[in-house]
Amino acid sequence: MLPETVRIDTGAGAVLTGDLGLPRGARGVVVFAHGSGSSRHSPRNRAVAGVLRDAGLGTLLLDLLTETEERTDTVTAEHRFDVPLLGRRLVAAVDWLGARPATAGLPVGLFGASTGAAAALVAAAERPRPVRAVVSRGGRPDLAGDALPGVGAPVLLIVGGEDREVLRLNERAAERLSAPYTVHVVPGATHLFEEPGTLDRAAAAARDWFVRMARETARR
Repeated sequence: MLPETVRIDTGAGAVLTGDLGLPRGARGVVVFAHGSGSSRHSPRNRAVAGVLRDAGLGTLLLDLLTETEERTDTVTAEHRFDVPLLGRRLVAAVDWLGARPATAGLPVGLFGASTGAAAALVAAAERPRPVRAVVSRGGRPDLAGDALPGVGAPVLLIVGGEDREVLRLNERAAERLSAPYTVHVVPGATHLFEEPGTLDRAAAAARDWFVRMARETARR
């Protein structure tokens, strides 16, 4: 199955580009929110997306900035930490999935890395009905701020055991969540999960979290 390149109109003068992959009979769809300085071509997120599709989940790898914004951000870094902007863009993607016949009615999961994790939590708080699960990998959930108590979906926070400062920030952010959550530490992993086997373990944890989302939704 080859992912389809899609365009998502945010309704605010910005059109986002994404890669949508839907296995036959998909049980849910997971939207990827990339971190600062990254894009939908991130090899780490594409590797995770492949694991999810093998488990029967659809994936949408999305650039949350336009091409013009990306060029500006490369020089100024002014957009990558604009969590409210990134959160609104992710909400637009969730709404787009809900309006598309092939994905309407499917439970939505959000997978965020770095600052994308904060955007995912903001979007989950804004769209509690369709968003049924959130996973952060090496993320900065603390940047979601006051949106954290409003998240209703279960949250999995995956952090490298050697990424000590980010682990501390994740634990502090988790204390503000009212939703069920798990902090999953991958031993030996640093921030980018570059050590052998660490990304595989992170991907397996994310897969299991989202598969459980699909199963619980199907029971309702």
